[in-house]
Amino acid sequence: MPWALQRVLLDQLWAPHKPKSQDPTTGKGVLVGVIDTGVDNVNPQLAGKVVDGGSSLVDKSTNQPVQGTGINDPVGHGTKVAGIIAAGHSTKTGFVGLAPDAQIYSIRQNDAQGNGNVNQLTAAINKALDNHVDVINISQDVRSTDGNGGFDGKDALKAALDRAESDKVVVVASSGNDGLEGDTYPAAFPTVLAVGASDRNNERASFSQYGDFVGVAAPGVDMLSTAPGNGQCVDNGTSFSSPYVAGVAALLKGEHKDWTAKQVRARIEQTAQRTQRGWNKFTGWGVVDPVKAVQWVDGQPDAPHDDPPVHLDSARIVAQPLGLAETQADRDRRSAMYVLALGTLLVAGLGGGAVVLRDRRRRDEG
Repeated sequence: MPWALQRVLLDQLWAPHKPKSQDPTTGKGVLVGVIDTGVDNVNPQLAGKVVDGGSSLVDKSTNQPVQGTGINDPVGHGTKVAGIIAAGHSTKTGFVGLAPDAQIYSIRQNDAQGNGNVNQLTAAINKALDNHVDVINISQDVRSTDGNGGFDGKDALKAALDRAESDKVVVVASSGNDGLEGDTYPAAFPTVLAVGASDRNNERASFSQYGDFVGVAAPGVDMLSTAPGNGQCVDNGTSFSSPYVAGVAALLKGEHKDWTAKQVRARIEQTAQRTQRGWNKFTGWGVVDPVKAVQWVDGQPDAPHDDPPVHLDSARIVAQPLGLAETQADRDRRSAMYVLALGTLLVAGLGGGAVVLRDRRRRDEG
């Protein structure tokens, strides 16, 4: 089992937790939009789970459309993303998606040459919304071209994300892999849950983009997932941290169909593991805790907030006098030492007496 799943108690994650419910929490009935390089539907762990989003939206720089559909993935990136979300169980590996009963709606919008652009990304989001997805994962980013957060097509992209928010669709996006501080889009839009990458120590991975926009972090180092055709492969990046969180969002949407996207984001952020009371720009509200997010019963916040400060007990601490006298523990150790020494002497005496007796018998016989 890969390390990113070893830190999750899957039996607890999938256990029924609604009162009187026997249904496991596995994302059943949830459709997750994956806007990426396509998703291969041949891999046994994804077979039967991938809904084809239709013709590729990728255009080459010559404005010639790239052939293929949502179930063709010549790059492998989208297949890895989809596996982290919804790969089914396998008898040959310990790897499984966090929401193994969720379905994937795959839209092929990018390729290995980065021919996907902002207008195509906007079209892909609207297409996913038209097909009634519950969650959208975007493992790519757009950078500002003017130094002030601006870029061509930004308003239309924001409008599509605002539509997702009004439709109660949770949008999760990766923060980027430059390892620098600064906003990336669509992660930096307020209606998107921005995910950075964490390592095995629950710290920010060195390549993970950080800043005021980061909501949470999730495992992004040595991530095992499905490969096109068959088997698995390992990769690094915030591209694979984002679907880890999208999988948790799928579990929550499966249990709470009426929740808004804001409520899902708040639950994931509030239940994240953190080393301080509140948010920081490196890992946001902390490293996502799938089990706590799904099974938390302390009420649903409208927005994440700092943990309450730790209060010391109000009882007065009374200092005890420091003494140099022998304590009971000292006496017990000393008594044990005497008993051990006496026992050693008795064994030695018995042994020596036996030797003397043996030698005397030999002389008498001689």
